Amino acid sequence: MDPFLILHALPLEPRAWFLGSGPSAFSARWRERLLHRLGGMLPVWRGGVGVDQHVASAQAVLENGGVFVLVPEGGVAGPPDRLGTFRTGAALIAIRTGAPIVPLALAGADELYLGKRMASQILRPTSARELLGDGWNGAPPEPGSRAELELARRLTERFAALLGPAVSALYPGTVDPPGRPRRFRGLTWLLLSRRER
Repeated sequence: MDPFLILHALPLEPRAWFLGSGPSAFSARWRERLLHRLGGMLPVWRGGVGVDQHVASAQAVLENGGVFVLVPEGGVAGPPDRLGTFRTGAALIAIRTGAPIVPLALAGADELYLGKRMASQILRPTSARELLGDGWNGAPPEPGSRAELELARRLTERFAALLGPAVSALYPGTVDPPGRPRRFRGLTWLLLSRRER
């Protein structure tokens, strides 16, 4: 449900382009049609593809006036009341593109059924430079270097520290009271690929 919550929070224009799991997105024909209708999809195929291709995709979207969207957690596993482990790819893309970052906290998207409550909150726009503060002089390190990976790791930690409290604050408002019916709980599995189930 994350992409739907994100699209709900964003204006229709400029168009949003999502960096997401290719195997999940293209597991069924109806998913492909839905993705093309709602926004753009830049697939990630795990294994063997470095971050350079994703940086180039992000740069192309940004240079053409689009909105580049990615979920730093990179998966749906983990407790629903807090962030999962962030991957450093999002930080590498932020460092290399220098694009503004608009953090969006989401909660309640762990399960889908009729009447399920979900929440989102757009946080104040920021940037890699602002999040790193005095820890970075703004000069991008050599791509692929140890210095770049260390900077990306620190940025990932700061970004998680920014989003974590917002997700934790939103989550209680999405929890249903005990005994509330959860009709059509199978909707959750409809949106997941066989691999994610």
